[in-house]
Amino acid sequence: MMKFYILSAFSPLIGAIIAGLFGKVVGRRGAHAVTIIGVLVAFLSSLYVFSDVLNGNSFDGTLYTWSAVGETVFEVGFLIDELSALMMLVVTGVSLMVHIYTIGYMADDPGYQRFFSYISLFTFSMMMLVMSNNFLQLFFGWEAVGLVSYLLIGFWFKKPTAIYANLKAFLVNRVGDFGFLLGIALILAFTGTLNYGEVFNQSSELASRSIFQISGLEWSLITVVCICLFVGAMGKSAQFPLHVWLPDSMEGPTPISALIHAATMVTAGIFMVARMSPLFELSEVALSFVMVIGAITALFMGLLGLVQNDIKRVVAYSTLSQLGYMTVALGASAYSAAIFHLMTHAFFKALLFLAAGSVIIGMHHEQDMRYMGGLRKAMPITWIVSLIGSLALIGFPFLSGFYSKDSIIEAVHLSALPGSSFAYFAVTAGVFITALYSFRMYFLVFEGKFRGNTAHGHSHEPHESPFVVWGPLVILAIFSVISGAIAIQPILFGDFFEDVIFVLPQHDVLGVLSEEFHGWIAMAVHGVQTLPFWLAMFGILVAWYLFLFRPRAEASSGVLRVVHKILEEKYFLDRFNEWFFAGGVRSIGQILWKFGDARLIDGIFVNGSAALVNRISHVVRLFQSGYVYHYAFVMILGVFGLVSLWLFII
Repeated sequence: MMKFYILSAFSPLIGAIIAGLFGKVVGRRGAHAVTIIGVLVAFLSSLYVFSDVLNGNSFDGTLYTWSAVGETVFEVGFLIDELSALMMLVVTGVSLMVHIYTIGYMADDPGYQRFFSYISLFTFSMMMLVMSNNFLQLFFGWEAVGLVSYLLIGFWFKKPTAIYANLKAFLVNRVGDFGFLLGIALILAFTGTLNYGEVFNQSSELASRSIFQISGLEWSLITVVCICLFVGAMGKSAQFPLHVWLPDSMEGPTPISALIHAATMVTAGIFMVARMSPLFELSEVALSFVMVIGAITALFMGLLGLVQNDIKRVVAYSTLSQLGYMTVALGASAYSAAIFHLMTHAFFKALLFLAAGSVIIGMHHEQDMRYMGGLRKAMPITWIVSLIGSLALIGFPFLSGFYSKDSIIEAVHLSALPGSSFAYFAVTAGVFITALYSFRMYFLVFEGKFRGNTAHGHSHEPHESPFVVWGPLVILAIFSVISGAIAIQPILFGDFFEDVIFVLPQHDVLGVLSEEFHGWIAMAVHGVQTLPFWLAMFGILVAWYLFLFRPRAEASSGVLRVVHKILEEKYFLDRFNEWFFAGGVRSIGQILWKFGDARLIDGIFVNGSAALVNRISHVVRLFQSGYVYHYAFVMILGVFGLVSLWLFII
C-alpha cells in the first residue's frame, strides 16, 4: 500500500513542478493536463486507500528519518486511518473539481501555468498535513498551505488590494502559528517526542502536571498545550478574533476561494483539533474555550454577511460562520459531527464559490449583487446548482447540510460544559441568519429584474458559462444532495471513528444522540418539526420580503442605521487592528528609529565616537610641532606620568 500513499501525496507535487518550472515548454494545455492528471492520480489513489481502510487496514509508520538530535528523532511518516483517509478524499476530490473548473475560469489569464502550479502545490501541502503521523510533518504542511495561500491570494500581484490582502493573511496567520509552535514545543519538552501515538500515550501524564505557577496560580499543562494548539487553529480556520484575513482573501481568483477558503485550508484547524482529541478531552477548560470562540464566530460573522454586496464576500462570511459551527462541535466533544460538517460543507461551499465564479463570468466580471438580478433565465444551470447549494447551506431537510448542521445543534444542546448554553443560542440563532443572508444573495442574483444594463452601464447581456465551468458544479451539487444521507449513519452513529477519535464517557453527546436516531429518512421527516427548520423558513421569508417583494421597504430608523454601520465596518476590528497593532508597531518603529538608530547608534556610537576622535586629535596635534625640545618635554611628561602611576599603585 505504500506506493498508493506516496502517489496520493506526491503526484500533485510532480504536476506542480512541471507546470511551474517548465510552463513555457509544456504550454497552457500541458500545464493544466499535467496538474489535473496529478490530482486525478491522487484522488484515485486516495479512493483505493479509503476502501482499504474500510476493510480494516490502517498504517502508522515512518517514511524516512529527517534528522536526529540526541534522543529526539525528526521523521517524515504517514498515519492512514479513517480520519486521514476521509480528509484525503475530500481534499483531492474538491481539488480535482477546482482544477477542471479553472480551465474555463482562468482561460484568458496570462498567469495560467503559474496558477495551475500553485493550486497543485497547495494540494500536495494539504495532503502532507492530513497524512502526517507527527507534529513536525504537521507543521510543515501547516506552513506550506499558508505559503501557497499567500501566493494565491496575491496572484494578481499588480492589484494593490490583492497585495494588501495576502500580506494581511500572512501576518494574521503568523500570530496563530506562533501559538501553534508554542504548543508543539511544550509537547516536545515534556514528552520528548513528536510522534502522535507516543504523545497520546503520555496524555494522562500531561494532564497531571502543572506549569507556570505565578502568585499561587497553577496552570494545567494539558490546558496550556491545547489552548496553544487551538490558537494555531484560530488563525488557520479563521476564528474570532483571527478571522479578519479571510474576507479580504477574496481578492484572489475565485477557484482558490473554493479550494482554500471553503473546502480545505481553513478546515485544517478543525482536522487538527479532531486529531488531537486524546489531548483536548482531558481539559474541560480548553473545550469550553474552543466552544465559546466557535459560538462567537458562528453568530457574529454570519451577521456580517447581511450587509455585503460583493457576491464572493457573502459566501466568505458564510464560510466563517460555518467554521464556527464546526468549532462549536469540537468544543462539545462532538468531533465526528465537526468532521461530518467539514465534509458536507466542502461540497456545498465549494459549489457556492464556484457558482459565484460562474455568475461573475456570465456578468462579464461584475461582482456587485446590486447590479445583477433575473439571472435565473439567462443562466439556468448556474441557477439550479446555486439554489441547491443555498438550501444545503441553510440545512434544508434531505440535503447534506441538514444532517451535519442539525447534528451539531442537537449535540451542543446536550452538552453540559461551561459555555454550552451560549453556544446553543448562537448556533440556533445562526440558522435564521444563515437563511437570511443566503437567500438575500439568491434573490438579488437570480430573481426579480435584471439591473445590470440600466444601473451599471453593462453593454453585454448575461450568459451561461461553458461546460468546463458548470460541469464541476453539477458534480458538486449531486454530492451536496446525497453525501449527508449516505454518511451520517457510519460517521456519526457507527464505528467509523471508533479507534481514531477519543471521547470521555461524560462528554459523549453523540452517544446520547444516537439513541434518538432512526435513520436518515426519519431524521429528515422529523426535521420539519424542529425549531431550526422553522427559523430557516422564516429567514427565507424575511429575505423574500425585504429583497424581492418590497426591496425598498427596509427600515431606516436611527437604531438600524447604527447597527448597519457597525456591521458595515465589521465591528471596527479592522480599524482597531490598524490603529492598535499596525499603528503600535509603527510607533515603536518610529521610537527605535529616532532614538535608537538616529540618536543612540548614529548620534553617540558612530558620529559621537568620530567626534571624540576628532577632538582628541585636535589636542594631540598641538604636540606635533616639529621641534625637538617639544618632543623631549612631552617625553618627560610621559615618564613623569608613568612613574607617578607606578608609585600610586604601589
